[in-house]
Amino acid sequence: MSATADHAEERTNPAARLGFEPGQVVQEIGYDDDVDQDLREGIESTTGQELVDEDYDDVADAVVLWFRDEDGDLTDALVDSIGFLEDGGIIWLLTPKTGRDGYIEPSDINDAAQTAGLSQTKSISVAKDWAGSRLVAPKR
Repeated sequence: MSATADHAEERTNPAARLGFEPGQVVQEIGYDDDVDQDLREGIESTTGQELVDEDYDDVADAVVLWFRDEDGDLTDALVDSIGFLEDGGIIWLLTPKTGRDGYIEPSDINDAAQTAGLSQTKSISVAKDWAGSRLVAPKR
């Protein structure tokens, strides 16, 4: 695929910018009626599989964690998410953008990630109302 085609896919499928690949198992945590359905469908289209929920009883290649300020303790949620991951897996922490209900300060995200033993490697706009932070655990 050409670079131009890659960029076109990123515009039409925001999930392509998140680096998901065909065949990956992606666990979704924090689903509610405010999540971005286009992003969810894009992830499923990219991986070729439905997202699995919190009740999934195996490890996942990636976790999509929808998290709002009122959802509780972010550090606890991140620590819990790590337990669902395959070694080398990533967590995409999706939080409301500035000015939206449930917005979380970037410094709070960074602090929670560090406390949970994660490193933030990327932050991007993933949808109209959602920002994404790519978090990785150190290699075990």
